[in-house]
Amino acid sequence: MTRVAAVDCGTNSLRLLVADVGPAGGPVEVLRRMEVVRLGQGVDATGRLAPEAVERARTVLTEYAAQARELGVERTRMVATSASRDAENRADFEGMVQSVLGQLPDVVPGLEEAALSFAGATGSLAAAAAAHGTAAPAPPWLVVDIGGGSTEFVLGDADGVRAARSVDIGCVRLTERHLHGDPPTPDEVQRAESDIRAALAQVVAEVPVHEAATLVGLAGSVTTVAALALGLPAYDAEVIHGSRIPVGAVRSVTAGLLTATRARRAALPVMHPGRVDVIGGGSLVLRVVMDAFAVDEVVVSEHDILDGIALSLR
Repeated sequence: MTRVAAVDCGTNSLRLLVADVGPAGGPVEVLRRMEVVRLGQGVDATGRLAPEAVERARTVLTEYAAQARELGVERTRMVATSASRDAENRADFEGMVQSVLGQLPDVVPGLEEAALSFAGATGSLAAAAAAHGTAAPAPPWLVVDIGGGSTEFVLGDADGVRAARSVDIGCVRLTERHLHGDPPTPDEVQRAESDIRAALAQVVAEVPVHEAATLVGLAGSVTTVAALALGLPAYDAEVIHGSRIPVGAVRSVTAGLLTATRARRAALPVMHPGRVDVIGGGSLVLRVVMDAFAVDEVVVSEHDILDGIALSLR
């Protein structure tokens, strides 16, 4: 077994997984952390990473690097996704990472991001189902990873990825473009939904989503919607992982989030403070996906691109 550190820097959050990986099987988790740094703050409008956002990322990444050293990590890989791809001044961000980690981040294209998410999400589906006392989700799986700046759609099975597409709809991007009210107005929500549906038209042109037997949802927007749908008194990753949330519950939770004030969302016991401002946009993506693709339920995964990054370090 090799002890590795996987770092995922998205548009909204910066996450760390320290795990032991061997020649087969999934990563054995040692430590998992998530902090909201909002690296993508303003990128959609300005095309540049804000200096204060890069500094927030530096502070958290410095903590992660120290923890990795203390835990005896032998190999590290940091993957940076949508916000970094889009920024004109991405060299500033890369220089910061080099100074903290001693290596550059992998600023991966959307399709590689999708493949890493698929590998991480699907590796534990059977085990999660067994823990819930349900049948393993049937392949092919359509993995939907709702991020801050982009959402990845990946269709595949045990043999790997069949097709994938990354589109620029995410909880931060949609919020900054459209969802300005407190709560958002119906017109703002409709404009955001139109953006999502236009992106889904790009997806279906390249990914045969009708072949999927199971929709698998990833990332903080999906897991937060699941926690709310399940009525949890506090966020519980073990209960959420592998849960099956029907489309009716997703519609209900999404409607509630989009009509709630910021203060009301912040008071929800399962809500991470860093998701309060953007959870409406993220939940809307999930709801529109399920309606557009006529999906009855979503299988929720707590395992995602972080686990895929760890596996890539075997």
